[in-house]
Amino acid sequence: MRELPTPTLPLASFAVDTRRRLPRSEDVVPQHNLSVAWAHSDEALREAQRLRYRVFAEEMGAQLSGPAGLDVDAFDAYCDHLLVRDLDTLKVVGTYRVLPPHRAAQIGRLYSEGEFDISRLTHLRPKMVELGRSCVHPDYRNGAVIMSLWGGLAGYMKKHGYETMLGCASVPMGDGGHYAANLYYALRETSLTEPEYRAFAHTPLPVDELRTGADASAPPLVKGYLRIGAKICGAPAWDPHFNTADFLTLLRLTDINARYARHFMGDAPAR
Repeated sequence: MRELPTPTLPLASFAVDTRRRLPRSEDVVPQHNLSVAWAHSDEALREAQRLRYRVFAEEMGAQLSGPAGLDVDAFDAYCDHLLVRDLDTLKVVGTYRVLPPHRAAQIGRLYSEGEFDISRLTHLRPKMVELGRSCVHPDYRNGAVIMSLWGGLAGYMKKHGYETMLGCASVPMGDGGHYAANLYYALRETSLTEPEYRAFAHTPLPVDELRTGADASAPPLVKGYLRIGAKICGAPAWDPHFNTADFLTLLRLTDINARYARHFMGDAPAR
């Protein structure tokens, strides 16, 4: 999943805002009049791409190619795009993109395959979606938007009978990668997949060299995914374009924590 700052793991990628705590669902108090729906027009897709550009390029400094003011890549045409809109302003304030398995077969690969060898996950692919490019407008990072996005994803998974989500939780490397390396060592004790679900970075972050031994708690969005039941598939990859350490993250619906199942799997638009 490419996901950078959100209020609360891009899954392509899960993105991370290390400055904010992930609100538990019962803590979320929506402050805006929001709607969640799937993009059904080119203009709606452009709205998502404009938001992505604002967050990834202007806010985070990612090196993006494509039309001015838009984050566009080859996967967009094959993905379904989930949008959260502020009904008072009509602006798109949150987005996720989803690559379903039949579209992944058409394009010939997953986004995450550019960063990882995922051959051990081949048996999951017929019912696995890849999530990515998740982001939330900086004025809306109070938790309500990400909860709306998760609800929309749940409806999509239920409607189509998909069982697994895959994506990259992206951790910024402003400190040169030391935090990400320490985080990996912390997470591998409790949050690694079983060996048969491991993936291997093509350009691995040199975690042994960067590790300092400092404590590193999971940033908010990663913590949220792990709390729900997701696992990381191994050591992170380095993404030079976004300057992030990407943790490939796997969530199977059968592993969702019961405490959050009613929020994640509740009624939602199913496209």
